[in-house]
Amino acid sequence: MKIGVLGSGMVGKVLAQGFANHSYDVMIGSRDKKKLEDWKYESGFKGQVGDFLDTAKFGEIIILSVKGVKAIEAIDLSGIENFKGKIVIDTTNPIDDSTPPENGVIKFFTNNEQSLMEKLQSYIPEAKFVKAFSSVGAAFMVNPDFGGIKPTMVICGNDDNSRKEVSNILLKFGWEVEDMGKANAAGTIENLCILWCIPGFLRNDWSHAFKILRK
Repeated sequence: MKIGVLGSGMVGKVLAQGFANHSYDVMIGSRDKKKLEDWKYESGFKGQVGDFLDTAKFGEIIILSVKGVKAIEAIDLSGIENFKGKIVIDTTNPIDDSTPPENGVIKFFTNNEQSLMEKLQSYIPEAKFVKAFSSVGAAFMVNPDFGGIKPTMVICGNDDNSRKEVSNILLKFGWEVEDMGKANAAGTIENLCILWCIPGFLRNDWSHAFKILRK
């Protein structure tokens, strides 16, 4: 399975390394692939590096791991046709970087009417978006270690088979999966990012994840 990771920030690099470590064929892309060439050498990354267009063409599954405000732009640079029919794992959150957190609470540029993932799904109806990795820090996205307790990753997306495929990936990555169904659950999942960030901004505490418990 070929994985194309769009985004050269911490999230993109962690996920690219994680997929490579789990024996996937991986390419990570940036606007300018030269930004990634030094990182590839220094990190020992075994996959390929490219620009957005190369990476979107390469990936049978695409990981969208850019800033939420840049998501549409990244898709355009990657070529919309390269998303059609593919699973797109959406890690983005609609964080409004122009507004500082208030008492640890970040602001979103979306509203309750439409989540960012729903906006992206509407932008490329033929793609199979699945929300995942959006409510935890990059350090814990792959094989999270919480003393033997598996954290819960909540996901959603309109295509049932795509959610199953992403669930299988998450299980390999050491997560428990909670499938929240169709894409209209994405706003609630994105809001978990707000909750996850509060301890970080208030107390510099970023080492946590969510867990759903059942009796």
